[in-house]
Amino acid sequence: MTDSAVLTAHASASSPSASTDAATLDAVAAAAAAAAPLVRASADADCAGWLRAVADALDANAAELVAIADEETHLGTVRLTGEVARTTEQLRLFATVVDDGAWREITVDHADASATPPRPEIRRMLTAVGPVAVYSASNFPFAFSVAGGDTASALAAGCPVIVKAHSGHPRLSVRTAEIVTDALTTAGAPDGIFALVVGREAGNALVQHPAIAAAGFTGSLSGGRALFDLASGRPDPIPFYGELGSINPVVITAAAIAARGGSLATGLAGSFTLGSGQFCTKPGVVFVPTGTAFADDLAAAVGPATTGRLLTDRIASAFPVGLAALAADDSVTIVVGAIDSDTDAPQPVVLRTDARAVATRPDTLLEECFGPVTLLVEYADEAELFAALGALGGSLTATLHSEPGEEVASLVERLSQVAGRVLFAGWPTGVAVTWSQHHGGPWPATTSLHTSVGASAIRRFLRPIAFQDAPDALLPAPLRDANLAAAPRRVDGTLLLAAG
Repeated sequence: MTDSAVLTAHASASSPSASTDAATLDAVAAAAAAAAPLVRASADADCAGWLRAVADALDANAAELVAIADEETHLGTVRLTGEVARTTEQLRLFATVVDDGAWREITVDHADASATPPRPEIRRMLTAVGPVAVYSASNFPFAFSVAGGDTASALAAGCPVIVKAHSGHPRLSVRTAEIVTDALTTAGAPDGIFALVVGREAGNALVQHPAIAAAGFTGSLSGGRALFDLASGRPDPIPFYGELGSINPVVITAAAIAARGGSLATGLAGSFTLGSGQFCTKPGVVFVPTGTAFADDLAAAVGPATTGRLLTDRIASAFPVGLAALAADDSVTIVVGAIDSDTDAPQPVVLRTDARAVATRPDTLLEECFGPVTLLVEYADEAELFAALGALGGSLTATLHSEPGEEVASLVERLSQVAGRVLFAGWPTGVAVTWSQHHGGPWPATTSLHTSVGASAIRRFLRPIAFQDAPDALLPAPLRDANLAAAPRRVDGTLLLAAG
């Protein structure tokens, strides 16, 4: 990252409206473009080492970073300390992914003159797309920010990264970027592999810059859609991997409520108020049978709950507006809480409606409201439930609470159509960073079919390339005969494991 980029970011900490100027943006983009072939061709061991170096540096500076983050976000030192640990863990996970080598999907088909038609030799692999723009999120100032999952997975793929800082934590963004830059430089990474820019204008220009080959975003539907349209409208459109919005439906059966209604109410209360309701996996709409005491149980569970301050002034001002829009529907009643204009630390709110209203007015009743609120939707029978579920848009998660022996296969099928992850126990808040995780879903949850969390997030920033009848010396190093055994690969249709 150039010194001018750091200085521009520093200025933004005291002036949130400041923006990286066009000349500086061009400079960091040019540096990223120059670094791209060097990063792409780097040895896997080197790339993995860079990721581990960044993780070690963040851990070493965790106390300082947490203090800055708490001043800017008010999320509390316990939550933020845990988030730093999650962030460094995912950096190390992607180092392990790089070490493993399977991410390249190396495939070799040798020439076969006897095939019909005759077959040439073709060698195929996945390779880095080029410089990636990463847009930080407000609600996770570490794990989905400057050194978060998008940055980690893009670096693991062999892509230089330019991060657009979030205005909700500008000083933290600058300090994190300094630590990341120093760690990468010390570890021997190429100049231009990482940079930070600030400001909305710079963010808009970044996704349109000809040096940028892909973008990753976590944030609002409106902001993400605007950037998505800019990415798609370029003379050379690029993939835009956005996580935009999710109501994360929950279905609870009558048998589940009869067996454990109190504990379900307690679990739901903890989940939708976690982080003041500012998690992308917050359960925003919960389908329950009519005629149960679940609403009363939930009201009792929510009663003692408190929330912290909302992350930004924009989120705080939008929360009562969103509540009012939901409550304006004639079918909606307030179970607990109130629409409070004092949004410094809003009280949790539970609303109630019925499945018929949801089925006929989904645009109103299924709108995401970012903050500590959930909507109970009461259904009289299976037909009402499925009619309402049919009105759902895409979500990151869907949860089913049922009892053993219930016939719920059709419910699982329906929920599988609208969500990227289906849960059968617990609550969706909390996203494990693992090889198997999928954190995505149909529109508007995300703009793609890929995950933004877990090992396969690397796939977003890779493209396939095939070489036909190429001389061995002109192949990329992973496809050369001497190196094939170093990674899992498929040769003439047979899957082979890495040697040793």
